[in-house]
Amino acid sequence: MGFYDDMAHVEQKKRKQPGVGRLIMTSITSAVIGGMVVLLMLPTLSKSGYISMVEPGTANAMTNPAAKLFAQPISVEVNTATVEAVEKVEDAVVGVINIRRVVNWFNQESVTRGEGSGVIFEKKNGKAHIITNNHVIDDAEKVEVVLPSGDKVDAKVMGYDPFTDLAVLEIDGSKVTKVAELGDSSTLKVGEPAIAIGNPLGMEFSRTVTQGIISSLQRSMPIDVDQDGQDDWELDVLQTDAAINPGNSGGALVNIYGQVIGINTLKISKEGVEGLGFAIPINDVKAIVGQLMQYGQLKRPYLGIIPYDLTNVPRYHWKETLNLPDSVKAGVVIRDEVPKFSPAGQAGLRMYDVIVKLDGKEINNAAQLRKYLTLNKKPGDKIEITYYRDGFQKTTTATLTNPPQR
Repeated sequence: MGFYDDMAHVEQKKRKQPGVGRLIMTSITSAVIGGMVVLLMLPTLSKSGYISMVEPGTANAMTNPAAKLFAQPISVEVNTATVEAVEKVEDAVVGVINIRRVVNWFNQESVTRGEGSGVIFEKKNGKAHIITNNHVIDDAEKVEVVLPSGDKVDAKVMGYDPFTDLAVLEIDGSKVTKVAELGDSSTLKVGEPAIAIGNPLGMEFSRTVTQGIISSLQRSMPIDVDQDGQDDWELDVLQTDAAINPGNSGGALVNIYGQVIGINTLKISKEGVEGLGFAIPINDVKAIVGQLMQYGQLKRPYLGIIPYDLTNVPRYHWKETLNLPDSVKAGVVIRDEVPKFSPAGQAGLRMYDVIVKLDGKEINNAAQLRKYLTLNKKPGDKIEITYYRDGFQKTTTATLTNPPQR
């Protein structure tokens, strides 16, 4: 190789050197950036379990495999709104025991015990008052209340009403530590949380808590009090999917603020049906409880008729006996003779008249008639009655009174 060839080779190497420098700088920069990214991602990778981070002075996870088997303790806040609501009201929910004697056909006597729930809503003058269902204490010879402490105390039935399925009990208040706050059921919305507290299947599962939502605000359940095949009352109820079982009757349905918004009363039990529980709205309960405590019963105004559902009358008699026009589809037939001096008698009503409206409101059955009188009228009030007689529509006005003394 000649001189000029050597010089050319040297010049060629000189021209290559700047490119090599740039390559080295790029590699160093990339390494620094990569290292910073890894450092920033270490906490995330550690939480995800891809790497194990140990503090200085502790055993390395590679040399101590047991270090990977234990999760780090996590602080969790358990004081949720539901927990707080339950804590606020649960000690005001009690057990109610119905005790009665039964004599069988061998003339042998036995004692039966039915168990339900109740809600303490008032404490004053050394006494505590409890709301429960009428069917919980029905036919009881003795009623006991089981407090949250486990103490059993005798209860006095202050009043009851089979149509609204409500009753009020009174107990000694010396051992009562909590009184429930009654809410406002008129402000409820479908979909808001609902908590049921009671004693499903008896005291063995006392103060069980279940949660769901308000499924409907307007349900009407027919009630046949005397089991004669004709509904006597339409009970307005809230529907919830919070689990309600036998023994929950009379217990509390509670909102997220720990206020009682309903008294649990029944559920639909059929194969394949779940989450259909019902509670009496607390505003209806408030309106009734006062009368039960004061009078022992609801003071219903007296009209003086024995109502019978038109839909239970054979179709043949709609035309041949009652002479009803085809436009009439439902109503209430006056079944028996009307007492002359009763409000209905004074208003000119007779047997076989068919009542279709009260104060302009359509009345389709006896349950609706009784319910309208109970919730909207009192003795001394006037009521406008629309009815059919011999095929003609008529209107009259009656002045309601107190029921006659028996």
